[in-house]
Amino acid sequence: MDFSKNELTLQVAQSARDFALQYIKPHLMEWDESQEFPVQIFKEMGKLGLMGVLVPEAYGGTGLSYFEYSAVIQEIAKVCGGIGLSLAAHNSLCTGHILAFGNEEQKQKYLPMLATGQWIGAWGLTEANTGSDAGNMKTTAIKEGNNWRINGTKNFITHGKSGDVAVVICRTGEPRTKDNSTAFIVHRGAAGFTAGKKENKLGMRASETAEMIFDDCIVPDEQRIGEVGEGFKQSMKVLDGGRISIAALSLGIAKGAYEAAVQYAKERHQFDKPIADFQGIAFKLADMATKIECAELLINETCDLKIKHLPMTKQAAMAKYYASEIAVEISTDAVQIFGGYGYTKDFPVEKFYRDSKLCTIGEGTSEIQKLVIGREILK
Repeated sequence: MDFSKNELTLQVAQSARDFALQYIKPHLMEWDESQEFPVQIFKEMGKLGLMGVLVPEAYGGTGLSYFEYSAVIQEIAKVCGGIGLSLAAHNSLCTGHILAFGNEEQKQKYLPMLATGQWIGAWGLTEANTGSDAGNMKTTAIKEGNNWRINGTKNFITHGKSGDVAVVICRTGEPRTKDNSTAFIVHRGAAGFTAGKKENKLGMRASETAEMIFDDCIVPDEQRIGEVGEGFKQSMKVLDGGRISIAALSLGIAKGAYEAAVQYAKERHQFDKPIADFQGIAFKLADMATKIECAELLINETCDLKIKHLPMTKQAAMAKYYASEIAVEISTDAVQIFGGYGYTKDFPVEKFYRDSKLCTIGEGTSEIQKLVIGREILK
C-alpha cells in the first residue's frame, strides 16, 4: 500500500495548518483558561470547507476522502486539541450520522447547513449511567401518532449546549437488545429540549461538553433517521468512522508535543551543550518519533479500508487505541524534556499533556477498544 501524501492532501493540510496558526494559536490559552467555546472560529472553518470535509459537494461539503479528513484533524490538533475535538465530533458524529443513514430529504435539509458551519452539530449517545453500556440507555422515545415523545438526559455531549441540531439515540425497545433504539434529529429550541450542566474539564477546555435534557420533547416522525430499532447499529458504524477522527486527533496532539520537544531539546543548553546531545534525551525523542510513525501507519491503513468500503472495525479500534495511548505517553515525555518549564503554562506541552488524556476515554475507552479488537481477532 502506498500511503505517500498526494498533492491534494498536502494542500488541504497546509490550508488547515495556516488557519490554525493564524486564527487559533493566538487565542488558545485564553479559550483554555476561560473554557470558552469559540463558535465564530467554527463558522470561519465552515467557510474554508473544514466543517464538511467528507460531505459531497452536492450537499454543500468539500467531498474529500478520509486521508484529507485525517490530515485536517491532525493539523488543527497540533495547535489546539480542544478545537480539533470539536471539529472531529461535528464532522464524524452528527454530520456523519445524517450523511450515512439519513434519507434524501434529511440530507438536503441538514447537511448544507452543517457542512458550511452555519449550524454546529451535536450527537447524543452517552448517559450518566450508561457510558460503555450504551445499550442500556434510559432516554426513551415513545410513538404518539405521527410524533415521538422523548424523555431523558444525555451527558458528556460535545456541543450539548451550543449545538444548533443534535442527532439523539433513544431507547424504543427493550434494554440491551440489538434493535432497542432509534436515532432522531432534534433542533435546538424545540420545546422540552434544554441544555444542562456544562462540564469543568481537565483538558480540551475550548471544546464544549454538556448535558442535553429532554422533558416531553415532541419530535415529528420525519426527523427519525432510518427504521425504528436501528439506532444502536447505526451508532456503532458511526463510531467506527469516528474512531479514525479520534486517532487523528490523538496523532495531532502527539505530533504537536513531539515537535515542541525536539525544538526545545535543540535550544536548551546544559553543561555547555544542547540537551538533545545527551543520550537520555535523544532516546526519548527516538521513542516518540517511532510511536508517531506506527500510529500514522495504522490510521492510514484504516482510512484506506474505509475509502474502499472494506471491513475496518478492528483496524479503527487499533488505530484509536494505539494513537490515543501514545499521545499520552509522548505528551508526558515532552513535559519531562522541558523539565520545570514543561509544568508551566508559558510553554505548550502542559496543554498537550492535559488534552491527550481525553483521547483514551472519548468515543470508546481504551478498554472498550481492546474488547472490540479481541472480538474481531477471535471471530
